[in-house]
Amino acid sequence: MGHEARPVRQLWVEDERGRRRMPDPVRRAAVRAVLITSVTLIQGMVAFFCSVSGSWLAFPMTVTALAGTVVATWSVLDVWITRQVWRQRNGVVSEPSSAVRGPRRERRREEHTPLSEAA
Repeated sequence: MGHEARPVRQLWVEDERGRRRMPDPVRRAAVRAVLITSVTLIQGMVAFFCSVSGSWLAFPMTVTALAGTVVATWSVLDVWITRQVWRQRNGVVSEPSSAVRGPRRERRREEHTPLSEAA
């Protein structure tokens, strides 16, 4: 009755792709937008079913669903605006790479050399 040792499988395996996390303000705005959009979609479905069934809630739910659509649209725009603002404040540092520095130095030397030396 030999018991074989089973290989231990890990529950969580880290993905080695180079995808970075979203910045925290952008992530908060995205979560907020998803929640607001999902509530708005649920409101729209309830408004539809209330109007099909002839319930008195059809009109109030339709009005709140329309207002929710405006809020959801703004929340999605807020994600985009927050992302752009974060990029402008904390974005890529603009530094020329070392591959570009050499040819740039040579061009500057050629531009600034006096005419008597060039001839």
